[in-house]
Amino acid sequence: MGSVSDVEVCNHAFEGHLDKVRQCILTDKTLASKTDQGNRTALHWACSAGHTDIAQFLLDLGVEVNVKDDVSWTPLHIAASAGREDIVKALISKGAQLNSVNENGCTPLHYASSKGRYEIAQVLLENGADPNATDKLSATPLHRASSKGNYRLVQLLLQQSASTNIQDREGNTPLHLACDEERVEAAKLLVEHGASIYIENKEEKTPVQLAKGGLGTLLRRIVEG
Repeated sequence: MGSVSDVEVCNHAFEGHLDKVRQCILTDKTLASKTDQGNRTALHWACSAGHTDIAQFLLDLGVEVNVKDDVSWTPLHIAASAGREDIVKALISKGAQLNSVNENGCTPLHYASSKGRYEIAQVLLENGADPNATDKLSATPLHRASSKGNYRLVQLLLQQSASTNIQDREGNTPLHLACDEERVEAAKLLVEHGASIYIENKEEKTPVQLAKGGLGTLLRRIVEG
């Protein structure tokens, strides 16, 4: 197996060798927090590969839970994006910052939303993740979920007070994206929860104008009751 890191303990963490991780750290305690060429620690790599036992071992040693790599991803960003629910819970129990942003301005919830990680999104929201956090393109988790047509996630975000009419940098609301990507069920749900069919984006297009097939007519009917 090719190594992912120039730090031995990070490779062991990624490969799932708890005994080797433990052995390295017993020999030299500073290795628990040592950063590699990408500014990642053993905890980042354990989260990436989904080794809950190693992540828990490192957290119990008291390693810094909110350490950022060279593109400002925290272990929680990685665990949420990779779908590691147990590790997400362990990180949160040790004080992981739920609304920490990476280089793109994304929070862990942005990744859970775009990748359809429903249970993880639920855990993040229950613990105080901001459903209306905006990234560097002014997109919210709801933009992400709507664009991908992640119906259950759209539903969850709306239940947690996600705002339907925030516009991203291009002027698109989540409904614009759902219409453009032909996400019919997500679009209907957004309109039922107050998404406007009249907001124009920077190209002066409303969501209905982006809708294909009979979706525009369908959305108008919902609004007009």
